[in-house]
Amino acid sequence: MPITIEGPALPQPRGVLSASVIDTLRGPGSRCAAELVRRAEPYGDDLQLALYLCYELHYRGFAGVDEAYEWDPHLLGFRRALEHRFLTALRKDAARPRSVDEALDALLVEPVEGAGVSHRLCDEGELWQLREYAAHRSLYHLKEADPHAWVLPRLRGRAKAAMAAVEFDEYGGGRPERVHAVLFAGLMSDLGLDTAYGHYLDAACAQALATVNVMSLFGLHRRLRGALAGHFAAVEITSSPGSRRLARAMSRTGAGPKAEHFYTEHAEADAVHEQVVRHEVIGGLLETEPQLAPDIVLGIDATGFLENRFGTYLLDRWDAGSTSLREPYVQSGTGSAK
Repeated sequence: MPITIEGPALPQPRGVLSASVIDTLRGPGSRCAAELVRRAEPYGDDLQLALYLCYELHYRGFAGVDEAYEWDPHLLGFRRALEHRFLTALRKDAARPRSVDEALDALLVEPVEGAGVSHRLCDEGELWQLREYAAHRSLYHLKEADPHAWVLPRLRGRAKAAMAAVEFDEYGGGRPERVHAVLFAGLMSDLGLDTAYGHYLDAACAQALATVNVMSLFGLHRRLRGALAGHFAAVEITSSPGSRRLARAMSRTGAGPKAEHFYTEHAEADAVHEQVVRHEVIGGLLETEPQLAPDIVLGIDATGFLENRFGTYLLDRWDAGSTSLREPYVQSGTGSAK
């Protein structure tokens, strides 16, 4: 008898690839056409949603979907084609030939006059823009730290111990109310957003999906453990200044104490994590597996590339006076994160 769970509902398809995955998950008889992947836009809505659906089977799954699909051979073969298209594009568009130290040092340099999303929201963002930003980010933050946890069994020594220590903080240091996903649900509640896991999947743009998918791509493949470590380093090193700006945005707009607290917590914690990740996780990994240096750089570069695409999309939409969401959000503040 099929085993099903009550996760989020399956979303609406965004093209032939995502429709193919959804049809497969809805019942036997349907099969994904891998040959269509070669012509797909690697960063587009259709491919990114199809990939997100395949990856989500390894997290919480979807309501009414048989859990056995997590290891369905045909679906895994289709996912492999999607991943190849995405990873090939990232290697071509994002990767730059440089050392790990050069890539890490570049993360510490912020432009004198910043023009990114966190700068905009800090200085002049409106509540509706903060809500949109949170809706997009909820696809990751309601499972924050989970994609990076995949790397733990693939590390050893200093790198493993340091990674576990940072992840312990991400999961609340043993206190369930301090789990970062729970804190983000509080932020969403203050902003009047629905806190149910996966609620905003239909509303999220392809650029937001890609920032989540790249973590799962790196995390689910042992051969890409260096890239996931690089991604983790990029996130932790750049998090603190951006979080301080977003905390100020929440305070300035009166978003609420939980909304502000989520980012003040990250500004403080990630300032400490930055050094641990650089010197112990990355340093320890290079000490035992120096051949992973190019993949670490790939992880750093892919993170910046995809985050820049996401930020540019948001600012372009807002500058045009338009929503960045594919469909309007509903203010409700119901549901739970973890």
